Amino acid sequence: MSEDKASVIQLLFLDVDGVLTDGSFRLDDQGRESKNFHVRDGLGLKLLLSCGIRVILVCGRRSKALEVRARELGIRDVYQGVADKRALCRHLVAELGLERKQACSMGDDLPDLGMFAESGLRIAVADAVKEIRESADFITRSRGGSGAVREACEWLLKCQGRWEAETARFQGK
Repeated sequence: MSEDKASVIQLLFLDVDGVLTDGSFRLDDQGRESKNFHVRDGLGLKLLLSCGIRVILVCGRRSKALEVRARELGIRDVYQGVADKRALCRHLVAELGLERKQACSMGDDLPDLGMFAESGLRIAVADAVKEIRESADFITRSRGGSGAVREACEWLLKCQGRWEAETARFQGK
């Protein structure tokens, strides 16, 4: 059962383009890139971090915009230009002394199947390609870049019994 898998997660591997963003980017005439990030996704990631769940951003491309957003969110682990996501995830799980079942991956496209192979829990965004959706334990209702990460963060924290305590902070309790 997916909820049981979620209860032991200590690490989230998160693809960027198509998951944390809608998969599009803009280039100006100087070659500067911009991306759109959903503000609620950011709060969801901050809540995971405050609960001790490590967030690692894994991206096949390189982007200055991603570096800026990660710094804003307090995410220290950002891997860009990654050609072999599976090898990276395998290495990091071992380096952190975790078991595969304690790692979760969230993706949208074929390169993310490598992350899925090294994770005990696999999450797909609603608009992920068929192969990712078929490999997923949980599929968000939201599309990538439109609150899907927040949805996954809430679900993970609820499965771990941490959601109420986290939301109480905002209610002055």
